Amino acid sequence: MKKILTTPISNEDILDLRIGDVVYLNGTIVTARDSGHKRRVLEGIIPSTDLKGGAVFHAGPITKTVDGRLEIVAIGPTTSMRMEKYQAEFISLTGVKMIIGKGGMGQKTTNACIKEKAVHCVFPGGCAVVGATEVEEVVSAEWLDLGMPEAFYTLKVKEFGPLIVSIDTLGNNLYENNKEIFNQRKTLIK
Repeated sequence: MKKILTTPISNEDILDLRIGDVVYLNGTIVTARDSGHKRRVLEGIIPSTDLKGGAVFHAGPITKTVDGRLEIVAIGPTTSMRMEKYQAEFISLTGVKMIIGKGGMGQKTTNACIKEKAVHCVFPGGCAVVGATEVEEVVSAEWLDLGMPEAFYTLKVKEFGPLIVSIDTLGNNLYENNKEIFNQRKTLIK
């Protein structure tokens, strides 16, 4: 059965998710990369979109203007670990329940997922054009002074995914678990 979450996401919506589960998202997601995380956490600047129960996508979309409106040409994930330094505070300050990106995240984010009841999911790399087809509307674009990829976009999405849970609310971390398994296998080869 295809599991579809809708924003705003509640604790109850994600408490039963486990690493490796595949979900899709309806509703609103926002994009924020390094500069956006720094702006929110270090400078205290609050975007106009309320992020409580929301989803933040570590992505730098490519946009174009058609008839005076922004459209997404491509939207793929960027490496989530780059946001590790700010992610825990970002989760706490904003109330986001889902972080989406590429690759794993570290212990600070894992601890925040436990404490704040949030999840980290990965969006498959190489699927930026597919991601764009799942964006129904660019609701707003803020912080354009940071440049197109770093700007803060609010997007309306339908069945955005697939999103693979890589950190769950219990603190299970798919990437860290896999590192242990791979390291054990390496010792067996010697």
